[in-house]
Amino acid sequence: MDLLQRAVLVGGGEGAAAGVVGGCLREGEDRLYALWHLIAFRGLRRGEACGQRWTDTHLDDGRITVAKQLVVSGWEVYEDDPKTDAGARTIALDSDTVRALTWHRVQQDKDREEWESAWVETGRVFTKENGEMLRPANVTRRFIELYEEIGLPPIRLHDLRHGAATLAHAAGADLKDIQEMLGHSSITITADTYTSLLPEADLAIAEAAARLVPRAHLTGDAEKAEAEPEVADGVKSGAEGVPTDAGESAAQLGPGDASAHAPLTQTAPDGESEAE
Repeated sequence: MDLLQRAVLVGGGEGAAAGVVGGCLREGEDRLYALWHLIAFRGLRRGEACGQRWTDTHLDDGRITVAKQLVVSGWEVYEDDPKTDAGARTIALDSDTVRALTWHRVQQDKDREEWESAWVETGRVFTKENGEMLRPANVTRRFIELYEEIGLPPIRLHDLRHGAATLAHAAGADLKDIQEMLGHSSITITADTYTSLLPEADLAIAEAAARLVPRAHLTGDAEKAEAEPEVADGVKSGAEGVPTDAGESAAQLGPGDASAHAPLTQTAPDGESEAE
């Protein structure tokens, strides 16, 4: 089972969103494939992906700098700094993401040639067919069209970002790594967002790791011994195993006397546990 498949299993909507990219789309099937891929695997926000510039995208070095985002105000779309100071960050790119972005740049160069003088040069990685900036709302609409075409349940574009966190954690990243990748202003936000999700990923990883080690099957006497635990001499199982003198002692106890078999400590009533 690869990391994407594991995320689909433990990530709920996030895993399904990642499945749009990893399991249902391929390069060339959608002109914004590289955008979906970048969000799903490296966790950019929608506005950050739409605002990404080629001057901040270093494919030869396998990294991008998130320095700008596109923000919507009414009908206006404008460029702004990232959402938080931590949002301005450098993110390493895996080889598949570099390949997706390289393919996208080739396609964009073809669009530039076809549009000739009508091409609008914005310097953005992701644009309309004529080079104009994308409207983030239209990106979301296209994503909805995709998952409806594929037949997935309703999911959000933002779930791709959550899926990236799930994948990173499944690959061994801790909360601090995930915070830096996502650009959260504090690790508290990361912990609060993923506390309920990441333990499920941990469980899936633990189960998968355990299955990697073959276990010897018990046979013969060993199997019988496990099925029938050894009983101490003089003690029988079930009702017959109660010593005679224990029965007599029980009979001599009065209504107010403590049983010899009662626990030394009592469980606190519901709602009063010190652990809570």
